[in-house]
Amino acid sequence: MVTEYNVQKQTMVKILLIEDDRDFREMLSEMLEREGYAVEQVENGVEGLRKIGVATYNLIITDIIMPEKEGLETIMEIKQIRPDSNIIAISGGGRSAAGSYLKTAEYFGAIKAFQKPFDKSEFMGAVKNILGS
Repeated sequence: MVTEYNVQKQTMVKILLIEDDRDFREMLSEMLEREGYAVEQVENGVEGLRKIGVATYNLIITDIIMPEKEGLETIMEIKQIRPDSNIIAISGGGRSAAGSYLKTAEYFGAIKAFQKPFDKSEFMGAVKNILGS
C-alpha cells in the first residue's frame, strides 16, 4: 500500500554526506534533515563510492581529508562514474592550508567548497541554490 508518507519520501531530495568526523557528520546531517532533505551518511570515500555505484543523489557533500580514500580522489572518481554529480567539498585543513585543497576540489569538479568551520546559513544557501530549492 502506497501511503502519502511513502510518496513524499520517494520524491525527497537525496544527499550523500561523506565525512569521517562522526560528530560533525551527525551535526551536518541533522541540519540538512531539518530542511527536509533525505541524508545518507558514510565515513569515507570508499563507502561513498559504493553508495554512488548503486544509488543516485541530488547532492554529494564530501570532506577532503579522510582515511582510506581522501576527498580529492573521491571527487575525481565520482565525476568518472556520474559526471553530472553536484558536489560540495568541505575541509578543515590537514598538513596544508585548507584553501589549497578546496581550490583543487573545485578544479576536480566540486561546485562549491567550504572551509570548516563554515557559516551555516551560507552553507545552506549554497545547498538550496545547487538543488534549485
